[in-house]
Amino acid sequence: MTAQLLDGNAVSAAIRAEVADEAAQLKATHGIVPGLATVLVGEDPASMTYVEMKQEQCRKAGMSAFERVLPEDVTQEGLEAAIAELNADPNVHGILVQLPLPDHLDEDRTLAAIALDKDVDGFHPTNVAKLALQDVEPAFAPCMPLGGIELLDRYGVEIHGKHAVVLGPSNIVGLPLALLLMNRGATLTVCHAHTADLPLLVRLGDIVVAAIDEPRMVKADWVKPGAAVIDVGWSRVKDETAKKGFRVVGNVDFDAVQEVAGYITPVPGGTGPMTIAMLLKNTLLSAKRHAGIE
Repeated sequence: MTAQLLDGNAVSAAIRAEVADEAAQLKATHGIVPGLATVLVGEDPASMTYVEMKQEQCRKAGMSAFERVLPEDVTQEGLEAAIAELNADPNVHGILVQLPLPDHLDEDRTLAAIALDKDVDGFHPTNVAKLALQDVEPAFAPCMPLGGIELLDRYGVEIHGKHAVVLGPSNIVGLPLALLLMNRGATLTVCHAHTADLPLLVRLGDIVVAAIDEPRMVKADWVKPGAAVIDVGWSRVKDETAKKGFRVVGNVDFDAVQEVAGYITPVPGGTGPMTIAMLLKNTLLSAKRHAGIE
């Protein structure tokens, strides 16, 4: 039986529509428009594109989009001053600093400068630390890991009591997603590229998260029949039959694994679209908290 797709395009569209409805109600009943501020340092084309996408989705959801573009050579003090202004702005409910930053800037110090209650990207060190504590909720969780959990929930995949195997404990995706799964009652195994007997361990998972940045690494015989597979990989591989000469693939050998798994995210169209959707959802949540209604 072919696995059911965990369709990030469809779910993210539903979330964006829900956010737009709630944002409109918040404006009508409380006069509050959720606002997201993006901070971009320099003119890196990829970063500029990501920021534009986030701002466009904000506006489509009826939210305010604020942008701060700082020169490539901005000082650490100048960057933190810009963040401080946004922290103090009552119209801004969420702040996102586009990463990576230029080498002369301190990423950890920058993220720590964001007000905890406006850290809608979930990267403030205090929010990250709270993920690792039992019975302690962070103000916000990182958006891509949160999107993976949301996909499982929307498709009715049980997490509590299940064995989750996370392959690739990165600070941005793998590790926070592992902690979110554990906090939802999953038994957790975390692996990396040098883990002994890796296929055997992955096959134990009722839920498998592939976040190791290795194209098509997870094979069909690695996966327990009926498992839910979350693929957060994104790689370009040469393909002369494709229009652009390449195609985008994930960390999972999708064509083979979908014949074994019960649920699987496609790449593209799986976890990727969920990231901005969860960013909007976090920003709405922040606005409701500032209004005292959440």
